[in-house]
Amino acid sequence: MGVDDEGRIVVSTYPERAKSRNAGRSPLGSMCVLSDEFNGDWVQVDGEIEVVEQPRAVEALIEYYRCISGEHPDWDEYRRAMINQGKVLLRLSIQRWGPISRGGFPARLLGQG
Repeated sequence: MGVDDEGRIVVSTYPERAKSRNAGRSPLGSMCVLSDEFNGDWVQVDGEIEVVEQPRAVEALIEYYRCISGEHPDWDEYRRAMINQGKVLLRLSIQRWGPISRGGFPARLLGQG
């Protein structure tokens, strides 16, 4: 998951995954964005989701890769892989978010309180 130049959350996935199918049925959706730390902060983000399918997805997936990892050593190889795997790109335009949850699950839910 990353954020593109237009501030949308972008996710690379397969068209048969539940998230792709759900986004195809209804353009409104939510994502839970987790921190990199175990049991860290998280936030729910709501908005409109666009599913970018093949063949249009190839160039969108290149931009996705760049926003999360920088330059690929072989873009032709990456393009072939995205086509062969049938990858799609989900773009969530953020309409609302929050609240931010601090510190993961409450201790009582983990049996510690």
